[in-house]
Amino acid sequence: MSGTFVIRNQLGHYWGKSGAWVSGSRAGQVSCWAHRDEAINTLFELGSKDTELRGEVFEAETDGANPKNLEISEHPVPKAEDPTEPAETLENQRDTPT
Repeated sequence: MSGTFVIRNQLGHYWGKSGAWVSGSRAGQVSCWAHRDEAINTLFELGSKDTELRGEVFEAETDGANPKNLEISEHPVPKAEDPTEPAETLENQRDTPT
């Protein structure tokens, strides 16, 4: 059995190749690492950006280049932020003070 390492968060989502969380229903979208330490480093970087993240690195079986037998999350995948939407303005940035 050959394996690959993947990252899963507390909701059962997997870190995807697109740089966002995915449900695991499409194995080709899940990021894979050949070495455990590379996946741990990525998880550490993700955790430093999101302090609420509780993730784990585990070894998954592979079918070619894709992981197989992934548990599909029942939780909805969070929406990625849309860069075209304006960010929330701070109170002191508004035209009229309150």
